[in-house]
Amino acid sequence: MIEGPYFVLVVLSALACGLVAGAFVAFSTFVMQGLAALPPAQGIAAMQSINVKALTAGFMTVFMGAAGLSAVVAVVTFVLWPDGGTVELLLGSALYLFGSFGVTIAANVPRNDALAKLDAQAPQSADHWRTYVREWTMWNHIRVGASLAASASFTLALT
Repeated sequence: MIEGPYFVLVVLSALACGLVAGAFVAFSTFVMQGLAALPPAQGIAAMQSINVKALTAGFMTVFMGAAGLSAVVAVVTFVLWPDGGTVELLLGSALYLFGSFGVTIAANVPRNDALAKLDAQAPQSADHWRTYVREWTMWNHIRVGASLAASASFTLALT
């Protein structure tokens, strides 16, 4: 049974991953659809602004905190190798670190960086915008699933 500070660490990891999954699911289910429904110049400008605001302390504390917690859970699990929940703890850590954090770094951030360089008013930006919305949202769906599955894995480890 997981107990003491290790228990608190796993609970915080489950909660942080769940919060990140919630933020990502909002984007996948209505934010990106709403932005895509706008004229391209407006959608681009709005997403450029969202991407800047996403880097502020509120979201980054939860997003990076979940990564840090997941990494610590993995290390502590390897060191302690508990009698129960080991697979779930390692799976939860891997799901968040690779499926959420890793996908963000490898897929979503490069798209955001390219979007930041666009002139929202330029006619050729409209084609890039449509591709961006489709690809960014597809990768975001993966982040939703990975974050939610990580949260579930951490929770299952506690049972």
